[in-house]
Amino acid sequence: MTAQFLMGLIGFGGGVVAASGAAALVIGLGIIPRYAGISRTPGRILWYEDCAMLGILLGNLTVLWQGEIPLGNVGLAVFGIFAGIFLGSWIIALGEVVDVFAILARRLKLHHSFPWVIAAIAAGKFLGSLLYFSKGWY
Repeated sequence: MTAQFLMGLIGFGGGVVAASGAAALVIGLGIIPRYAGISRTPGRILWYEDCAMLGILLGNLTVLWQGEIPLGNVGLAVFGIFAGIFLGSWIIALGEVVDVFAILARRLKLHHSFPWVIAAIAAGKFLGSLLYFSKGWY
């Protein structure tokens, strides 16, 4: 029992360190202020940072917890939709912070058709995740 508790504590600590490093990168790059600017909620930057750290904590607990969450297929679908929206919005914010999209548009001369590029990226992520889960590659 003590060994299991110690292993859980080590796993949780390692997960917090790794996830906090990722969160520090996201915060350090200025993605949270950019995300707040895009969503027109600049007064909530500290709240966004708190939510990021809470997500890290809950994500680590979820990975370490060996039980099931009884939400069924509907709960899984709702979670998947919200997780996808969340991840997609962070990817777009990261891309804007590092000016990936501006450089891509300038290099490929995609000024008028750029919304189609964003839609193609989103569709590719969606179809890729469908393929990933339908083939059972997880």
